[in-house]
Amino acid sequence: MITVNNLVHHEFIGLSVSVTSVSNESLRLKGTVIDETKNTIKIEVDDDVEKIIPKKGSIFVFELPTGEKVEINGNILSIRPEDRIKKRFKKI
Repeated sequence: MITVNNLVHHEFIGLSVSVTSVSNESLRLKGTVIDETKNTIKIEVDDDVEKIIPKKGSIFVFELPTGEKVEINGNILSIRPEDRIKKRFKKI
């Protein structure tokens, strides 16, 4: 089960997300995560519109299935997803 405390150790695909702060103002958006790489997150904004957001310099607010919202700095997410799941973080 995904919780606020263990979100970074789970898969992001399928979660609702909003990008709150990036260096490029045109990339502030809301949508659903559809793919993730080491340096980017691909978000589906509308039915057929996909945007690729760089993790570094971005702040993401993920909405959990329970309705809770979690803000995460993209700089700490700049790890391959399969490596991030097993990595230990000091404090987030």
